[in-house]
Amino acid sequence: MVPWWDVPILIALGLLAGGLAGLLGIGGGLIFAPLLLWLDLPPHQALATSSFAIVPTALAGTITHLRQGRVPTRPGLAIGLAAFGSALLFGGLAGLAAGWILLAMQTLMYIVLMFCVRERPEADATQDVDDSRAPQLAGVGCIAGWTAGMLGLGGGLVMVPLMSGPMSVPIHQAVRLSTVAVLCSASAASMQFLHEGRGVPLMGLLLGVVAAIAAQWTASRLDQFDAALLVRCLRGLAIILAIDSSRRALQLWLS
Repeated sequence: MVPWWDVPILIALGLLAGGLAGLLGIGGGLIFAPLLLWLDLPPHQALATSSFAIVPTALAGTITHLRQGRVPTRPGLAIGLAAFGSALLFGGLAGLAAGWILLAMQTLMYIVLMFCVRERPEADATQDVDDSRAPQLAGVGCIAGWTAGMLGLGGGLVMVPLMSGPMSVPIHQAVRLSTVAVLCSASAASMQFLHEGRGVPLMGLLLGVVAAIAAQWTASRLDQFDAALLVRCLRGLAIILAIDSSRRALQLWLS
């Protein structure tokens, strides 16, 4: 059960995570996981509960983008199906790793991605992604599945920098495709965690429902935000979370 005194904190940070999820395509796990660790959940439980919360959050953003007709069909299917399949594959492996190893993997991922995200102001925010990119996007989706299954993260902070950097996808479109993939990867990971009895579904549902409200609001206004702002937000999040996860990994390792 969720202690009543934690509910206001869950609601406030759920709104923050949802707002960032709709704006940056990150699913919210980057906020959920540290929050749940702060509430004294063990790393494996926190990462599983984070996945439960990501599902309704990413669903709200995906529905908004689909209603606007801004998600290209073939690239969306490629990245979504790849994310779903790889999350199922890697979900069963997370329980084999020590908690500090999972947090150390998070730290390394954040550091690498700080240098991957790129601003391309010349690109049109409404520009479609060519269908020929589908195989590359499937590869990006597999990475998202790995982060969801192993680390309890939707993978948005991985996918958006990879798509907007090396693949030269306009960042607004990268956010939309990332949101679709996050929904698929988190859904698959959540199925695995439920089967294993990991996580706290009620706490995850509370977080996710609250976050979904904010995610839908920011997703519907994505084109109003400048690409440079999105890049700075992604980079800033990566720096903050790298510091936090490295600190937690060191504490667990020393204990």
